[in-house]
Amino acid sequence: MAIMQSNRSLKGVVVPHHKHTEDTESVMFQDIDEICIPMLQHMGAPCTPIVKVGEQVTVGQKIGESEQFLSAPIHSSCSGTVKRIDEYMTAAGVKTHLVIIANDHQYQVSSEIQKPQIHDYQSFVDVVRESGLVGLGGAGFPVHVKLSYKDIDRIQKLVINAAECEPFITADYRECIENTQNVLDGIEAVCKYLNISDVYFGIEANKPKALELLDQKTANLPHFHVVRLKQLYPQGAEKSIIYATTGIAVPSGKLPADCGVLVMNVSSVGFIGSLLKNGMPLTLKRITVDGDAIKHPKNLIVPIGTPIQDILDHCEMNTTPKKVLMGGPMMGIAVSDLQTPIIKNNNAILAFSENEIEPYKTTSCIRCGRCVAGCPMNLMPTMLEKAYDRRDAEELNELQINLCINCGCCSYTCPAKRQLAQKNQLAKAFARKHSSVK
Repeated sequence: MAIMQSNRSLKGVVVPHHKHTEDTESVMFQDIDEICIPMLQHMGAPCTPIVKVGEQVTVGQKIGESEQFLSAPIHSSCSGTVKRIDEYMTAAGVKTHLVIIANDHQYQVSSEIQKPQIHDYQSFVDVVRESGLVGLGGAGFPVHVKLSYKDIDRIQKLVINAAECEPFITADYRECIENTQNVLDGIEAVCKYLNISDVYFGIEANKPKALELLDQKTANLPHFHVVRLKQLYPQGAEKSIIYATTGIAVPSGKLPADCGVLVMNVSSVGFIGSLLKNGMPLTLKRITVDGDAIKHPKNLIVPIGTPIQDILDHCEMNTTPKKVLMGGPMMGIAVSDLQTPIIKNNNAILAFSENEIEPYKTTSCIRCGRCVAGCPMNLMPTMLEKAYDRRDAEELNELQINLCINCGCCSYTCPAKRQLAQKNQLAKAFARKHSSVK
């Protein structure tokens, strides 16, 4: 089937892409002496360590587990000895445990790893849960929870998110190019066990090689639609890509599944394709390493738990970075400690010199409306800012602060350089706290 061109889109902004590593083949980097694995790498309940200090562990061995449904187990990404278990503050400011493993550099695989036996829908979901898979392109939502929608027969469309609209990042693009067959196998497995009839594979127009490759590979699959998306940030946001690929507008307060749609990241389905062949749980992550402070920008495949400092040392630095981000410049988190480890849903490390960090001075709002015009969720960031400054939780809820997806379009477009995106996150937390007290 020919590539479909989509001219539909929710609102957003045009950002420079800087895809310097799009033609850089991913390479494995495992020369790390200590692997540091947090017990919270997903949305939901943290895991509890199930190993002890001094214990020998192997690759793929489960080292963290939770009985909560909204959680995902965590596995060792190297073989070696558990050196210590510390209390740890994540980059998002949440306390959890950190299992530190002295890497023996042998990468001996656990004897328990074997090809999974899947007979039906439930065994498929169980295998995905045991693998520790979370959404690899967003907030780290446990995939088995997404697959366990109560009215699963309602879902008839699978949307694959390969938009990768953040500047610099090319990890998902390289997944499309380098891991194509596993991506397609993972998609077919999801369709088979969830009885989904149509697949929409959304990729932005600035990735023609991936579009052409997938079009060739799926030419004889009538249920498979490769969709060329407009270059618009945040085209990869869940509701945005659903609308762009299928034309379905998910109403406020509704889930995609309520509208018959399941959205999965391309790296997530690529992992499922691999999982079904070898049974190896999620222990590795492809990331893009870039930024003007990086001497050798690369796409790397690294063990989960690799400290950022090891990655920067491997790629070498042009200068001491002024700012290091986990993720892209629009939604990434600035890290204060370079010993912070790579986690499951981390898709980039970007390091910028002082020359690339634009100095700015915040001034009064000039009422230009650019933040409103750019918001893909049709929110009014200026009104939200004022409501938060007054600590007016009632008005924040009336203005639907909970719909903010933290895309950063408001701050990016603001000529007054107001910290609208930051205020929105504080406002969401404040409104949630107020509602829970009520």
